[in-house]
Amino acid sequence: AELRAAGASAARAASLIFAPCLMPRGSSGPVTGTLAGILIFTIVVDIVGNLLVILSVCRNKKLRNAGNIFVVSLSVADLVVALYPYPLALLAIFHNGWTMGYLHCQLSGFVMGLSVIGSVFNITAIAINRYCYICHSLRYDRLYTRRNTCFYLTLTWLLTAVATLPNFLVGSLTYDPRIFSCTFAQTVSSSYTVCVVLVHFLVPLGVVSFCYLRIWTLVIRVKGRVRARPGARSADLRNFLTMFVVFVLFAVCWAPLNFIGLAVAMDPARVGPNIPEWLFVTSYFMAYFNSCLNAIVYGLLNQNFRREYKQILLALCTPRALFSDSSKYNTDAYKSKQSPAGTNNNLVEAHL
Repeated sequence: AELRAAGASAARAASLIFAPCLMPRGSSGPVTGTLAGILIFTIVVDIVGNLLVILSVCRNKKLRNAGNIFVVSLSVADLVVALYPYPLALLAIFHNGWTMGYLHCQLSGFVMGLSVIGSVFNITAIAINRYCYICHSLRYDRLYTRRNTCFYLTLTWLLTAVATLPNFLVGSLTYDPRIFSCTFAQTVSSSYTVCVVLVHFLVPLGVVSFCYLRIWTLVIRVKGRVRARPGARSADLRNFLTMFVVFVLFAVCWAPLNFIGLAVAMDPARVGPNIPEWLFVTSYFMAYFNSCLNAIVYGLLNQNFRREYKQILLALCTPRALFSDSSKYNTDAYKSKQSPAGTNNNLVEAHL
C-alpha cells in the first residue's frame, strides 16, 4: 500500500511538472498575429545575425582580441533566447496558451533571465574594456592579457548565474498570458523587484554611462591636440561609437519594462492593476526585440564586421571556405596591434 501511495505521489508530481497549463489569451486575434510576426522576425534575425558575429570573429584572427571576446559573449547571450524561450512563446501564441508544462516554463524563464542579465553584464564589460583602452591605453595590454580576459569573461557569466538563481528561490517565474511567456513576475515581492531593477539595470546603466562619458570627455579634450594617423583614430572612434549605439539601444529597449517594474514594486495594489495592457505588452516585446539589433548595428557601423558578413554569406556557396581564416585576405584593413577597434590606439592616456 505504501509503495502504491508513493507511486501515486510520484505520478501526481510528474503530471504537475509536465502537464500543459492552458491560459486564456489576453489579446485579440490581430494583436496576437502582430506579436507572432514580431517574434518570428526577431528569432530569424537574432539567429542569423548573431551567428554571423560569432563566425566573423572565429574566421578572422585580426578580430580575435579582448574587446571582441565580450562582443561574442554578448552575441551568445542574445542567441540563446532565440533558440529556446522565444520559440516556446511562439508556440504559446499559436496554441492559445502554455502547453509545454511546468518544467519548460521554469527553464525558459530561467534562460530568459540568464540571457537578459548576461547581456547587460557583457555590455558593462565592453564599456569598461573601451574605457581602459581609450582612457588608460598605456596600461591596456597589461590589464587585458589573454589570461586576464578569460578571467573577466568567466567572472561576468558567474555573476550572471548568481544574479539569476534567486528567481527560483523567490518563486517569481510564472506564465503571463499577456505576453505568452514564462517570465519574472513583478508582483511576487516588491523588495525583490526593486533589487532586480537596481542590480540588473540601474547600476550597470550607471557604470556604462560613466565609462562612455569619460571616453567622450577625453576625445573632446584631445581633439586637435593629438596627432594620430587619421585612419587609426577614426577606426577607434567608429568602434567606440558602435558599442555606444549598442548600449543606447539596450537602454531604450529595456528602460520601459524596468521602470514599469519599479513603479509596480512601489505600490503593487494600486499601480499594478492600472498599468495598461498595451503598455505592458509593448514594453516586453521591445525588450525581446533588442536581442536581434546588435548584429545589425555591427554590420551598419563597423566596416570590419560588414566585410566579414559579406564573405561569410558568399562562402555559403563553398562550405569549405566558410571556416577558413579570412584575416590573410584583409591584411590591408588591419595594420596595427590587435585592439578593441582592430587598430592601434593613438589617444594619450589622461586622468580626467
